[in-house]
Amino acid sequence: MAGDALSDLLKKVRLTGATFFDIAAQDPWAVCSPSPASILPRILPGADHLISYHVLTAGRCFARIIGKEAIPVEAGEVVVFTRSDPHIMSSTPDLRADPPTADVLEIAAASQTPFPINFVKDGSQSARLVCGYLACDALPFNPLLEALPPVIKAGDVRGDGGWLGQFIKLAVSEVAEKRAGSETVLTKLSELMFVDVLRRYVESLPPQQTGWLAGLRDQHVSKALALIHDRPAQHWTVEALAKESALSRTVLAERFAKIVGMPPMHYLAKWRMQIASELLSAGNRNVASIAMEIGYESEAAFSRAFKKMIGVPPSAWRLGVRAPDFGSETASETEGEPAEQP
Repeated sequence: MAGDALSDLLKKVRLTGATFFDIAAQDPWAVCSPSPASILPRILPGADHLISYHVLTAGRCFARIIGKEAIPVEAGEVVVFTRSDPHIMSSTPDLRADPPTADVLEIAAASQTPFPINFVKDGSQSARLVCGYLACDALPFNPLLEALPPVIKAGDVRGDGGWLGQFIKLAVSEVAEKRAGSETVLTKLSELMFVDVLRRYVESLPPQQTGWLAGLRDQHVSKALALIHDRPAQHWTVEALAKESALSRTVLAERFAKIVGMPPMHYLAKWRMQIASELLSAGNRNVASIAMEIGYESEAAFSRAFKKMIGVPPSAWRLGVRAPDFGSETASETEGEPAEQP
């Protein structure tokens, strides 16, 4: 069931991918990341969060967030910058580089295949990378982003056999053959690759870890999360969630809050508004039908709850208006029921 909650979240926050660069390098070399503002409009207009990834298909290199310690990367590994912090991929830990120019980004975005960048002059290739991006919504509620570290490195420890190894083989093939549709294939592969990286990260978490992803690993909390994601419009109470999660009401409430970082009903209220915000942004549903879909019996009750939590009314959100910041008074449900019943 935990996988259902993850899949549902990735769908609701509009996760989408793009592959822009195929880099062949000869030592010494360094590449600096473009700014999120220059990439996001080309991947998912309207999205507000960028994730960068680099798959090293041959050789070795270093990855580092500017100002942080460099991370060694070997062939067959992928490094994901979950917040797209300014970073550099390079042959040695201390090399500097400038971001790609605007015209290079325009050409790369228009290309039907990954845009080639060749740093090989008169010698042999020392590294090969496929670099791309994932975009998603961060607002009003994306618990996954809050649970991720700035950088994740992953690889198939058993050599080949996992999905990540297969992704790298397919990526190399698509880049080399440059067949029609390669960009689309790599885009979809990158989304699947990211899910696999998340799974590996969850499996590696220490027992005491907290956060949304840690909740997916907990037998009872993951069940409660899956129920909320599967049936967000249901008139849930902590007692009802606890019964289906095979825990007492008190134990589930304490366990959920400790691991996920908020009470179950608080999470439910926030997740309902995430669904509503996505439906409002799509622009093809009226407010009353959206209210009913997430469990509110009246448009007025939904509109009041949405404005209280998000900071702007549904009609303003649909037009792209965002509150300067989201208030802390997201819901007053510390005990069982949302502050205002749907």
